[in-house]
Amino acid sequence: MSRLRFITLLIAAVLAISGALYLSTQRNLPRDPHGMALLPSLAGELNTVTSLSVRRASATPTATVHLKGSLWTVAERSDYPADVSKLRTLLLALSDAKIVEEKTSNPASFPIIGVEDPSLPGAAGAEVSIAARDGTHAVIVGKRVGAGNFVRRKGETRSYSVEPGISFETEPRFWIESKLIDIPAAKIQSIEVKPASGPAYTVRRAAAAGGTTAAAGGTAAAPSEAVAAADTFTLDGVPPGRKAADSAVLAPSPTLLSGLTVDDVMPVGDIDFSEPMVATVTLSDGNAITITGAAKGDKHWLQLRSSKDATLNAKAAGRAFEIAAYLFDAIFRPVEQVLVPKATKKPVPSP
Repeated sequence: MSRLRFITLLIAAVLAISGALYLSTQRNLPRDPHGMALLPSLAGELNTVTSLSVRRASATPTATVHLKGSLWTVAERSDYPADVSKLRTLLLALSDAKIVEEKTSNPASFPIIGVEDPSLPGAAGAEVSIAARDGTHAVIVGKRVGAGNFVRRKGETRSYSVEPGISFETEPRFWIESKLIDIPAAKIQSIEVKPASGPAYTVRRAAAAGGTTAAAGGTAAAPSEAVAAADTFTLDGVPPGRKAADSAVLAPSPTLLSGLTVDDVMPVGDIDFSEPMVATVTLSDGNAITITGAAKGDKHWLQLRSSKDATLNAKAAGRAFEIAAYLFDAIFRPVEQVLVPKATKKPVPSP
């Protein structure tokens, strides 16, 4: 080998080694994560998500929203329909989250910012786990900081602060579809109420044959009179010696069954309906909805059954629904609320 060739090869080798060392050094330099996506591949997988679960202070998910056929349901609520808007909001928040800066990698400091192991009792943070086409994404969302949160990707020791903020509930009741039925008050023709104890009664909407209301003398009422009569209610089952309240009091609340929402749903066998109260709501199309109620402590539960609505029956079958106390009281009004109050005797002054 000539001296020139040897020197050329030596220089090439030195350059190659130097290049390799430089690249290796660059690889090991800390990279600034600012502005990077928390879950880089999630944005491209949103349409392939099949399940999302959350957990806090638990070794197993506390709430799971997953696809059952074409319907999103809540597993911990016997696959009752889920609130898809909440699912979409959380997925978009995770997809949009960008790293602001890197935080601690010391496990001893994780509880301070809420990114400790979410299975530990009293854990401040909560884990979100998403199953999608390309695998599972999991992140522990910790305490609020600024306009965002502290977070740690599952399986990593680095933690970060991210923006915008990520918020969600970990109890399954917050993930159910809350709207149960939506029936305008104008469709209600009568409500028959049978309390657990005490007299039953029926509130009826006044109406004349042929959809008109008769005026005095047997002539057809004017349109304005017919409308007024259609909004008039009467009471069947007035106890002896009492008088029915006026029509405005008897009329069902405009929001009685309009957009009726529930707070939770449970298997009907888990709720004690041994002393039920029953309200049967008859609608203008002939559909009769039977509502069975039970008040247990500070919770108020319903069962529903329809004479015509198969969709409602499928949704309500085998289930009990928790509703707010004021909604419960509006459905099952005690008879005293539809009667003229008893006259109170004035005390006789002493002589």
